[in-house]
Amino acid sequence: MEDTKYWLWLTMVFGIGSRRIWEAMSLFSSAREAYDVLTGDRSQLRLKDDEIENIAKTDISMAEQLIDSCAEKNISVIGYDSGDYPPQLRHIAVPPAVLYYKGNISCLRGTRTVTAVGTRKASPYGLRVTAKICSELAQNGIVIVSGFALGTDITSQIAAADTGRPTACVLGCGLDVDYPRGNFRFRDHILETGGVFVSEYPPGTPPHSRNFPNRNRILAALGRAAVVFEASSKSGSLITANMAADQGRELFCLPPADIMSDAYSGNCQLLRNGAVPLLSSQDILDCFRIGGSNDKEIRREAAESFGMPKPVVADNREMLSELFAELDVSIGAADIEAPVKSVKVPVKKAAKPAVPAKLPEGLTDVQKKIAEMLTDGPVHADMIAQKLGMDAGELMTELTELEIMGAISSLPGKMFEICR
Repeated sequence: MEDTKYWLWLTMVFGIGSRRIWEAMSLFSSAREAYDVLTGDRSQLRLKDDEIENIAKTDISMAEQLIDSCAEKNISVIGYDSGDYPPQLRHIAVPPAVLYYKGNISCLRGTRTVTAVGTRKASPYGLRVTAKICSELAQNGIVIVSGFALGTDITSQIAAADTGRPTACVLGCGLDVDYPRGNFRFRDHILETGGVFVSEYPPGTPPHSRNFPNRNRILAALGRAAVVFEASSKSGSLITANMAADQGRELFCLPPADIMSDAYSGNCQLLRNGAVPLLSSQDILDCFRIGGSNDKEIRREAAESFGMPKPVVADNREMLSELFAELDVSIGAADIEAPVKSVKVPVKKAAKPAVPAKLPEGLTDVQKKIAEMLTDGPVHADMIAQKLGMDAGELMTELTELEIMGAISSLPGKMFEICR
């Protein structure tokens, strides 16, 4: 609670799922430090009027009271730096600063997970295949992640729970809200089999339509692969599918039962764009093969300590200038990575890392700069592009060449690391 309450306070000031939280955290070493500065001397901070008002009226005791209220409802609250925080979420651009959960959240950490999505009005064929595939995946140790909605979602999750395996339900409302009403009766069964309900929203939050795009980014990130069972061209499942693909996840799609049916127009679209046709559960199991990128990611998570990693943030001058007024020094990429103890003192630039000695010969200057950025560990492709001021397409060309040369390797979630 000691650290979590400050993360919760930040969501109360800047808003749930707000990028502004991470703009602030780029300049602070902890949520506690951010709280101390924001509630103290803000003479050099450039804040919006509503943010200043929120700081003035939001006492830390409000966050403490909410945590206590959640505990009374058997709902746990964790912040970004918690050891129970799912590491997959740290790869996305705007991670949830706080998560509310009920059940066994450890089922998402260091294990194989697959996000299953589809329409609420699924056909008998779609539901039959969903139940079969998800049951087989669960029996093979895969944790099914879905949105607990009617149709495809609940079918995938009950199929997993019926095998006695855990499944993760990501909600777009408070965990105590009876939504969707027809599915509430399944909650005990999912919890009894070691599953978990997760939400970015505090108890009592109704299922507003605006909540679900934010929910989908979490849904997409938690699965190390994603599968679309049935979707029209207007289905919200396509949003989750595209997010998963953007995060570097393997995307599977069920071939349509009828290529002329509008109910499968989304499936056709995804298959045209390169999604892997799903013909059996083995297709998905193969992407978790020993030595593959997913396997490496899972093993790395299992070996990591529970220390707080660096936030994945968009750290350019334009974005930060909205939050902070002129400091004693200009803000550069190295400044943002270094912890800031106070905004009143100049930010000490981090030492420039050296390029590893065993890089291939003949690298261009751009490729050397990319390699320098990866010497301290894996980095998200979007962050590389932002720091180097490169177009995404141009960067991917350079990354591909470096990977072919054996200088770097790609990881799930658009992450890249140096080959040592």
